[in-house]
Amino acid sequence: MESKKSIIEIAQQTLRLESEAIMHLIPHINADFERSILEILHSNGRVIVTGIGKSAIIAQKIVATFNSTGTPAIYMHAADAVHGDLGMIQQNDVVICISKSGNTPEIKLLAPLLKRAGNTLIGMVGNINSHLAKDADIILNTTVLQEACPFNLAPTTSTTAQLAMGDALAICLLENRNFKSEDFARYHPGGALGKRLYLKCADIAQKNEKPTIHPHASVKDVIIEISKNRLGAVVVIEEDKIMGIITDGDIRRMLENYTDLTSINAQDLMNANPKSIAKDKLALEAVDIIKSNNISQLLVLDGANYYGLIHLHDLLDEGII
Repeated sequence: MESKKSIIEIAQQTLRLESEAIMHLIPHINADFERSILEILHSNGRVIVTGIGKSAIIAQKIVATFNSTGTPAIYMHAADAVHGDLGMIQQNDVVICISKSGNTPEIKLLAPLLKRAGNTLIGMVGNINSHLAKDADIILNTTVLQEACPFNLAPTTSTTAQLAMGDALAICLLENRNFKSEDFARYHPGGALGKRLYLKCADIAQKNEKPTIHPHASVKDVIIEISKNRLGAVVVIEEDKIMGIITDGDIRRMLENYTDLTSINAQDLMNANPKSIAKDKLALEAVDIIKSNNISQLLVLDGANYYGLIHLHDLLDEGII
């Protein structure tokens, strides 16, 4: 009697088959692939990505990746296309049709209609002898040897190959459009990824109070100012000039080293060379300074002037860390 495979063996075999499917795509990155990229780059329209079944789900993901990396794209379900959604396709649009078999009824009906409309049709297909492959202007070959499913039925390695081919298209388009991190941030303003690329130190510091104290202020006044503003620090200012910074850590060290506090004032406690950053620098750069110096507060400057403070917790709240 054949022994049953363990859960770990099944999972490892699945990943092995899917990784092999991706590797088998590499020889298919050829002149047709390059032509696909050039057609999309030179088009004045959008990329319409369509499919049926699991391929339709992959189409949605490819559209999302295109849109977030500078290639305008629209998803169209192949079944809905022949019931009115063909109207979304404009004259200069490029259409990518995704199908493993290339022979489903919906694809067999849709492909000739797309050809008749005059749009460039790119077939991402796992069967180069299929109806889709014959109708397509350009073929992206995503043939796989077998599915990871033991019955060779459930789309697994085939959808992995489609997804990987879509990513290859997106990254080639991204680089050829000279798409930069600033562009990525513009398309992702609401998420942590975008914030890491556009949020400035000034954006954070301006939300906080600007705690200040005179160099001759008493220890009691220093503690009150630090506690009042909940930033764990206060900046020592004299005649609008930054003299230093006092943190709650400085207060703790003072209490460890001194018993008589009556003769101590702010200038005795302050760090005269505080770490700082310009207000127009990215918050991500503030993270590097805070981490490398093992501090919790960072002075934000407007030129040589005091602009505000950033606390480690501000960066955590913004999702920068």
